[in-house]
This record gives sequence, C-alpha cells and structure tokens, in this order.
Amino acid sequence: GRRRILTAGLAVFGATSLAAAFASGPGALIAARAGMGVGGALLITGTLAVAIQVFDAQERPKAIGIWAAVSALGFASGPPLGGVVLAHASWGAIFLLNVPVVAVCLVAVRLLVPESRNPARGRPDLAGALLATAGTTGVVYAIIAMDWRAAAAGVALLAAFLVWQRRARNPMLNLALFRDRRFTGAVTGIVLITFGSSGALFLLTMQLQFIGEHDPLQAGLRMAPFALTVVVLNAAGVAALLIRALGAPLAIAGGMTLLAAGLVVVAQSGGEGYWPLLTGLLLMGAGCAVANPAIVEAVFSAVPPDDAGAGAGIEGTMTELGSSLGVAALGTFMQLRWTALLPAAAAADSLPDSLAAAGTAAERDTILSAFADALRYGELAGAAAVLAGGCVTALLIHLSRRDAA
Repeated sequence: GRRRILTAGLAVFGATSLAAAFASGPGALIAARAGMGVGGALLITGTLAVAIQVFDAQERPKAIGIWAAVSALGFASGPPLGGVVLAHASWGAIFLLNVPVVAVCLVAVRLLVPESRNPARGRPDLAGALLATAGTTGVVYAIIAMDWRAAAAGVALLAAFLVWQRRARNPMLNLALFRDRRFTGAVTGIVLITFGSSGALFLLTMQLQFIGEHDPLQAGLRMAPFALTVVVLNAAGVAALLIRALGAPLAIAGGMTLLAAGLVVVAQSGGEGYWPLLTGLLLMGAGCAVANPAIVEAVFSAVPPDDAGAGAGIEGTMTELGSSLGVAALGTFMQLRWTALLPAAAAADSLPDSLAAAGTAAERDTILSAFADALRYGELAGAAAVLAGGCVTALLIHLSRRDAA
C-alpha cells in the first residue's frame, strides 16, 4: 500500500536522522546517511505515487507542479537553515531538525492520506535492486577515483541488471516502457537536468565559499533565489499555464534552454558582484519551474495509472542518479582542470592544502585564479549537458506525439 510505504519512509528517515545527529565518527555518520537515503527513496516514491492516485487527469499537472515547488522549497531552505544552525550549534543539530518534522508528517499522513495499492501485486525485486545499486556505485566511484577497474565492474553489474530485468518475473524496471519515446525522452531529461544543475550548484557552493569567502549561511542565502523562483512560478500556476500553452516539447526545450543559459551566466559571474549571479540563478529557477513538471508529467503519461509507484520510483531514481553523476563528473572535471592549471610547486590534493603550501601572496592569487577558472569550466560543462538534455527530450516527446497522431 502506498500510504504504508510513505509511513515507513518517514519512520526510517526520522530514526536514521536521529542516529546521524549522535554519530560518533565518520563511519557511523555515513551509515546513518545511507539509512536516510533508504527512507528518502520511500518518501520520494510514496509522495509522488499518492499524488498521482489522488488527483484526476485534469488536476494532476497542477498537483505535480505543487509537488515540484515543495521539493524546491526544501532545496532552497536547506542551505541557509543549515548555515544558521552551524553558526549557533554543532553539526549534529542539522539532523535533529528532521525529527519534529517527521513526527508532524506521520500524524498528517495518518489523518489525510487515503490508502491505495496496485491490485496486481508482486514480490519486490531485491536481486535487481542490489545489482542496480552496486553497478551505479561502481560507476560513480570510478568517475571520482578515475579507477578503470571500478568502471568495468560497475558497467558489468549494470549489464547484469538489464539481463536480470528481462528474465525476472516481477522486474524492478519494466524495460518495455522504454519503447515509448515519451518515456525515454522524459527519463533522459530527468538525468541530464539534474546532472547539470546539481553538479553546477555543487561547484557554485565552492565558488561562493572559497573564492567569494562567504560563510555557509551567506552562501546559502545567495543561492536561495534559484529554488525560490521555482516555488513562486509553480505555486502561482505560471509554470502550468506555460506548459499548457506551449505543449510539453516546447516547454521542456524552452525550460532547459533557460536553465542552461542561467548556468552560463553563473559561470561567468565570478568576482563581478552579486547581480550577475542573481540573474543567472533567476534564469535557472525559471527554467526548472517549467521543465521539471513537464518532464514528470511526460513520465506518468507513459505509465499505466496502477503502476504509479513504479513510475515515481523511476523518476526518483533517475533524479538521484543524475545528481550523483553530476556532482561526481563535474567535480572530477573541475579537479583535473585545476590540477592542470596549477604550477608544479603548488600541486596538492585540495585547495586548503595548496594554499597552505603557498609561500607568497602572488602564489596564493595564482592558485585561487586557477581554482576559479576550473570552477567556471565545470559549470559550463553542466550547462552543455542540460542543453543537450533539453534538445533530446523535446525531440523524442515530439516524435512520440507525431507517431500517436
């Protein structure tokens, strides 16, 4: 049942947040964070699956838009709220904030959310889940560590996952869905929009703190307009009106082009005050506000209503996959570029180590300049990925509509 999954996700997320708050070392913290990932996966899948079931076809686009806006609100409030907590309390207090929120949500779910389930119930595909998780871990680790053996292992495990999905009685991922161009295009868009935006925002965090010398709270507040724009445009219904007026292909192409343009402006904004950065963040937010709901709607238009949970699971998985690959790939790309630009004498594993080894102010300026240049290249690579994703997604959805007509 979808409500039970949602309740279980909240309980797991709350319990592991409590464990993270009192973790005694990095190992315990990483284990607790992994548990939060499990709870988060159930939450993302459960909330979207319930929304798809509760609202009819006419109300669904608005519901998806509000769902996206609330997600963006969480994204926007996280960095500045975390900065406030870090300024006045220990890092563990960040995780304690989740506990009362979870308690309120558990009561709300019990009172407000109706139970629903797919009548054709099957057993969970645990083997598929393990193969997919291990394969993805191998690929992400390979990108970060530049380890070809991990890459080969990850690709082999993912290949085994695809073979298993064809043979399993109750596969985790119905590969037949990819015969629908709408679905393939939407999944491509989800991966590339999160790849580019998450990876570039990860680099922007370093740009604001290491180059701009802002503390975590100041950096979070400067990044907040991106997500707040998504919230305002979706909550006001502007994004839904644009999607209906333009149609999904044009809305996705236009939204992801705006997002890519915003990333380019952000990449070129270093050291020129806050206004260029703000302009880029507003463009990014406007692009996401239009493209994200249109992509999610395209996923669910290709999935049977009874399989809303599977569709939500795929959407959530592809979002996390794109985010993980974006942070890993753009972070690695930035690191390689920075290392290539550094003088041999200043080479080090991290920026603080390199700055500590600098003997003069001129050497420090050279190191920071190289780091800023590398960040810009990484952000531009993210913009290119988003633009490519917009073109491919819009084309595939357009072709599917033409075929249907």
